[in-house]
Amino acid sequence: MLRVLNIHDEPALGQVITASLTSSGFSVDMTHLGLTGVTRAINHDYDVVVLGQTLPDVSGPAVVSTLRGVGIQIPVLMVSNTSDTAQRIQGLRAGADDYLATPFSPEEMLARVEVLLRKRARHTRDSALLRTQHVELDLIKRKLVHAGRKQSLLPTECRLLEFMMQHAGRVLTRCEMFESVWGHHFDPGTNLIDVHVGKLRRKLAALGLPPLIITVRGAGYRFEGPTSGSPHPA
Repeated sequence: MLRVLNIHDEPALGQVITASLTSSGFSVDMTHLGLTGVTRAINHDYDVVVLGQTLPDVSGPAVVSTLRGVGIQIPVLMVSNTSDTAQRIQGLRAGADDYLATPFSPEEMLARVEVLLRKRARHTRDSALLRTQHVELDLIKRKLVHAGRKQSLLPTECRLLEFMMQHAGRVLTRCEMFESVWGHHFDPGTNLIDVHVGKLRRKLAALGLPPLIITVRGAGYRFEGPTSGSPHPA
């Protein structure tokens, strides 16, 4: 079942959007806060985000910009109660894929969501793999593959390994890893990076691979080997 994240602070409009999507077979999560939406998008898998232009805590464009900044390329349909051209441009420039002004029919909204899903499917069909000489990472299925064996990854594990593989051979600090994958300012007191690196190491080892994530004392971590493939799918 396809999953949609609905971020809206207008209860009536938010409920109409949720009801329309649900009746069409989508699974919908809803929140009225932009920052909560960002956290959910980072920690869970969604196929589309339907996003309000104005929110109580941060603006809709700020939400999109934050998601794009941490490498999350989920299609975003921005919805606004105004047809103001400047707002439309602001949302699109922030990274939204489409824009819908109220009033609109549920059928039009569903059609736009379906178009975004088709575009995403075409783009990702053949461009969602990262490879090294040792291992392949499937970004869509979130699986590690080596010698015919597979290991499933959780969403955050997949994004962290993707980031490391895209920068293979370079020492990555805990700060840049945390801010790129979690999208928050780094807290030197957190051990989230080390915990997730430990989990990735165990999953790589379970495939019979040599150590690929190297600890660089006093600096951070380095992923071994050149990587080929695509960036995170859009």
